[in-house]
Amino acid sequence: MSTGPTAVVGRIRRAHGIKGEVVVALQTDAPDAIFALGARVFVGAPDGTLAPDPTTGVLRELKVKGARDFQDGLLVLFEGIVDRTEAEKWRGRTLHLPIDQLEPPEEGELWAHELPGMRVIDPQGAAVGEVSGYYELPQGFVLEIATPRGSRDVPFNDAFVVSFDREARVITLDAPAGLLE
Repeated sequence: MSTGPTAVVGRIRRAHGIKGEVVVALQTDAPDAIFALGARVFVGAPDGTLAPDPTTGVLRELKVKGARDFQDGLLVLFEGIVDRTEAEKWRGRTLHLPIDQLEPPEEGELWAHELPGMRVIDPQGAAVGEVSGYYELPQGFVLEIATPRGSRDVPFNDAFVVSFDREARVITLDAPAGLLE
């Protein structure tokens, strides 16, 4: 598997049962292809960066032995994770695929990994700050925006985000008075 730029396609939430299955929260629109029998994914750290094996320095891969729908995600069984004790060690890990193996975002979409570094402006075009990171809640993504007054968290949804320009790397934000103060 190539190791060029990658995108997070899922996150291991927790162990499930006693046979090594893990609950995977999906960050992809194509889970059936990405988590198909025999598919491989790279393992990342909880912060979303790729995580090489600490002893060998080699990127770790997990091979899918089985996957099935579970709540809002999947239950996945990976080769080498044989019981609950081993599965617990993977909690919080991100799962990655090389970008060149994914369908590109459609018009009006972007990948989550593209958010950091995007400039944020208000509807009049005035600078608000820059996206320094993001995190996901059950309600959706939240942007961490570095502003002159410090870091501010703003939901990435239609109530706040007027538009974004993927190519120009700009997000237009219409935040209620006081949110960015």
